[in-house]
Amino acid sequence: MHRRTSISLVALATLFLSPCATQAQTLMPDSQAVQQMRLDVYTLADDSMQGRETGTVGEQMASRYIVDRYKAIGLAPKGDSTSYLNAFHFAALPRTGPGNTLKIGRHTLKFGDDFYPLGYSANANVLTRVARCKYGILAPELDRNDFDGVEVKDHAAAMSISSPDGIHPHSKWIAHNDLRSRIDDAIKLGANAILFYNDDPEMANDPPRDLGMKLQPSSVPVVFLTKSGFAKLGLSGDPVAISTDIIREQKTGHNVVGYLGNGKPYTVVIGAHYDHLGFGGEGSLHRGEPAVHNGADDNASGVAVMLQLAADLQHMPDAKNNNYLFIAFSGEEKGLYGSNWWTKHPTLPIDSLNYMINMDMVGRLDSTNNLAINSIGTSPSWPGITKLKVGDLNIKTTEGGIGPSDHTSFYLQGVPAIHFFTGSEADYHKPTDDADKVNYPGMLRVARYIEAVITTLNDSTKLAFTKTASSDSTETPRFTVTLGVVPDYMYDGKGLRIDGVTEGRTAAEAGLKSGDIVIKMGDLDIPDMMGYMKALGMFRKGDTTQVTVLRDGKEMTAEVHFK
Repeated sequence: MHRRTSISLVALATLFLSPCATQAQTLMPDSQAVQQMRLDVYTLADDSMQGRETGTVGEQMASRYIVDRYKAIGLAPKGDSTSYLNAFHFAALPRTGPGNTLKIGRHTLKFGDDFYPLGYSANANVLTRVARCKYGILAPELDRNDFDGVEVKDHAAAMSISSPDGIHPHSKWIAHNDLRSRIDDAIKLGANAILFYNDDPEMANDPPRDLGMKLQPSSVPVVFLTKSGFAKLGLSGDPVAISTDIIREQKTGHNVVGYLGNGKPYTVVIGAHYDHLGFGGEGSLHRGEPAVHNGADDNASGVAVMLQLAADLQHMPDAKNNNYLFIAFSGEEKGLYGSNWWTKHPTLPIDSLNYMINMDMVGRLDSTNNLAINSIGTSPSWPGITKLKVGDLNIKTTEGGIGPSDHTSFYLQGVPAIHFFTGSEADYHKPTDDADKVNYPGMLRVARYIEAVITTLNDSTKLAFTKTASSDSTETPRFTVTLGVVPDYMYDGKGLRIDGVTEGRTAAEAGLKSGDIVIKMGDLDIPDMMGYMKALGMFRKGDTTQVTVLRDGKEMTAEVHFK
């Protein structure tokens, strides 16, 4: 990765941020528009922005740049109060702190080498004794109880992560392979700590060392003993001193919201996310040492096109029958956090929104001239726009309203929403997604097409909304069945909160609704997202089970049939 100097960028930014440069009485010349978008991408995708991860200094730097661009263009603030910024809070991925210690008998175990805490762990200091519990399997239907005859109460339950016939899809004990269920069974019997180990590495994989998924913590410390740590476990009754320290912090991200008012009853939302992956971590496809992920195409390109539209729409007489709200979203890479928040706490009434246009990865238009417009099934008005002749773009479409970007959040609130996309590439979610690989004239062609869409729909009526039958984010090859729901990825309480229900699918037919919190499927408790995914893996097409949910604080059940 080539490091770019920031001095020349600052000088160029000073020139292009001046109001006289962006507030001309006519559209800026194509050459100047291309140059401005190039500047926007190079600035946002500069190494100094540190990958723009939500809740970091890099995100704050990027948001300040976008605020300055809004001001220069002439947009009014429409975030919180009189600000352009719209704050949202989220639980950051947990990480280990400095206070993880473990002593078993006379052995002081080394953190990282001999043991590490799991995401199920509480933060606690416990003096206790070992209770060897084999696999920790409690399966009365299979006449097995690994806790039988073991003094578990006020002890550290030591359990293998494997099973009597290993961990594999055809295991007799597959319904009891989930570590969380073993933890819960041990706690119900009075265990005050959990020590997992792997005594069958050929049949079971060690749990991950990182805490990459937000798991609902249990009430006791939970650690995994590595091979060297397992060798120091000792016998039942040996003393244990355990201290666990997992940092679970709340962070704040910011959407950046600007408004162009034309005194009309309806407002068009034009959005693009500006966050990216920071130095890698969750979502990165990079294998190697941490490196800045600049996210030039994903999604500095979308932000640059959004800013170009904001500058142009002020001077387009045939686009004056709507107001326009421009939102640079953060938290998209973490699970649509920013758009999820805004649509549930909007700074303009949802029912005043006409439609939403989302640009995500529009910087790699290639020689095929293919431009994807996703989610055109969300309004009967959308298919007509595919017939527009703007240049020689080849328009490709999908129907489903649910997809892996911010338009989904609007669709779930009943707003017609589409997503423009020029395609993925080999640099996706890697440090090599840099500004020198972006097709800037191609971005202008995308902007001109979107402007043609807006002017074509420029009347005083509101687009009709339609629910779509298909969903491209609820299916996954790991499961043979699906409920047909969209999880609320910002939710970090107990269970899985439903953010959307797909028409005609299992959950909809069972009467489940947006806002329901799934806490149980059959006999399987759902403590968190991981528990939900593991529970789904237990069912097959044709199965019927009871799903227990919390609705408005009250527990209710529904029968679901997996088709």
